[in-house]
Amino acid sequence: MSTDLDTQTHLASPQLKPREGDLFNIDAALTEEERAVRDSVRAFVDEKVMPIIGQCYVDGRFPKELIAEMGENGYFGANLPEEYGCAGLNNVMYGIIMQELERGDSGIRSFASVQGALVMYPIYAFGSEEQKRHWLPQMAKGTKIGCFGLTESDYGSNPAGMITRAKQQADGTWILNGAKMWITNGSNAHVAIVWAKTEDNDDAGTSIRGFIVPADSKGFKAKDVKGKLSLRASDTSELVFDNVHLSADAILPKSGGLKSPLMCLTQARYGISWGALGAAMACFEEAVSYSKERVMFGRPIGGFQIQQVRLADMLTELTKGQLVSLHLGRMKDAGTFTPQQVSLAKRNNVSIATDIAREARRLLGGNGILAEYASMRHMANLESVYTYEGTHDIHSLILGQAVTGLNAFGG
Repeated sequence: MSTDLDTQTHLASPQLKPREGDLFNIDAALTEEERAVRDSVRAFVDEKVMPIIGQCYVDGRFPKELIAEMGENGYFGANLPEEYGCAGLNNVMYGIIMQELERGDSGIRSFASVQGALVMYPIYAFGSEEQKRHWLPQMAKGTKIGCFGLTESDYGSNPAGMITRAKQQADGTWILNGAKMWITNGSNAHVAIVWAKTEDNDDAGTSIRGFIVPADSKGFKAKDVKGKLSLRASDTSELVFDNVHLSADAILPKSGGLKSPLMCLTQARYGISWGALGAAMACFEEAVSYSKERVMFGRPIGGFQIQQVRLADMLTELTKGQLVSLHLGRMKDAGTFTPQQVSLAKRNNVSIATDIAREARRLLGGNGILAEYASMRHMANLESVYTYEGTHDIHSLILGQAVTGLNAFGG
């Protein structure tokens, strides 16, 4: 009897020995190419991100000097087609890139995630051929930076209520008015993908369309958000549009309704489900290393039961999260995944990563509050990741509706 197991999941050699911390030998479920991508991005993070990211966080500075190399390495829009200058990788490899970048810092992954999933993806999915060929190769290289304008100060979890408006003129051009909040990359962007209503009194959000808005447009302003205690190594901005005149071809012609930006968020949330695991991995590895080196009462603290239970819980949740994202990636590559599955992965993995970061910080004791250690930085960052791209509670309602068929949103 023969069984068809010739899928990507089973291409790797079963003799592959698990790495330290990989108790379930998840590496063996990756192809050789997927492991190579992982090792390459990990080396980049170890060599270029780790030495500077602690100080960047303290200084509240995004390390712009990394953008060019990230573009050269193919990290931006990595799962988009090669014909547009992108790497053309599968979704598991894309997820692995997000995982390794966030192992360095959530701000690094957020930059790549916004660039690829929230700016390049909508241009690819909803743009004209001319728009795709103009923008995607430049954005893949990192020579053009983008941001994504959906959230507004009063309309975060309810984007359908947005007040930003784009009004078409007699000659086919558009005038854009409104504001967006909590915009990653906003102050450094060359272009913004802005979602606006094109008709008045549309509370259902059916008239929402996407626009490509050059940052040098008259009336376009980006203001840095000050006083952040999280994602300090990331640029966060408010965008203001005051009678911004746009050409007739600024609109993404295939966009329409709230479904379009939500499709973009699904892409980003998928990457976040992997990225949060990278932060969790960094914290777990730091905790294990510290537990072996830190001596208290005459022996390493890793030899005490309370710390071993803490490490066992961290490893268990991390392993479950890795299996969830890997299976989700396989389904995404097969075209069988759903937004609700992405919600489950984002909700679970960010939550467990937040818990792991907190427990790692506690294991480190007083040293855990220092910038030379990663755990508290990740802990603070993950509080933002817990909130953005759909809060933990919103994803709970998405899953509740999937289970019961009953809509718990709003009124």
